[in-house]
Amino acid sequence: MAEQLTSLAEDRALLGRTSTAERVSDILRSRIAEGFFPPGTRLSEDSIGGALGVSRNTLREAFRLLTHERLLVHELNRGVFVRVLTVEDVEDIYRTRGLVECAVVRGLGEPPYGLDGLAAAVEEGRRASAEDDWKGVGTANIHFHRELVSLAGSARTDELMRSVFAELRLAFHVVDDPERLHEPYLARNRQILQALEAGDKTEAEKLLRVYLKDSLERVVEVYRRRVASAP
Repeated sequence: MAEQLTSLAEDRALLGRTSTAERVSDILRSRIAEGFFPPGTRLSEDSIGGALGVSRNTLREAFRLLTHERLLVHELNRGVFVRVLTVEDVEDIYRTRGLVECAVVRGLGEPPYGLDGLAAAVEEGRRASAEDDWKGVGTANIHFHRELVSLAGSARTDELMRSVFAELRLAFHVVDDPERLHEPYLARNRQILQALEAGDKTEAEKLLRVYLKDSLERVVEVYRRRVASAP
């Protein structure tokens, strides 16, 4: 936790001179999405408020916003915790992803498309896998899909999916073999990118739809196995 707070303190400069609960929630949401705060982590008001240099009231409002987004839960007399997802949560996340991501690809106009962000995420994943950094591969995978959504050019869609992708990171945390989960999608991300580079959005959507189906099955399998083995 000390290392996480030291890293979090580096984000203090992002608050600028007009510190707001929304900006604090943006920082915490990003940190959850990057895996700094795993599911079940208790978030200390004193420690986090001190790291970011914000008041208790501002931090509580940020916690409230993230609780509304289903990233945090407040437990009476215990505090605020990063949410632990259920199988039903995971299924709903992927249902939302299928509706939004496939619609984005299907709704693309005429090529060429602005694919620099997608290409950068594919390269980020390749570098992470070369270093056996499978958590980093998972992060690159989320970056790929975030860039895919951004092709819609919709700030509202970006905002909606930002929370969904942060929840997705919570799902990834329960996976005990991240290489097995993430490795197959390195090639699949590249295939989707190549289809879009060729201007074939129909093929890209087909690849994406199968991708999401297979990914959901893998994550749900892990969740059910954990539930079955729980005391």
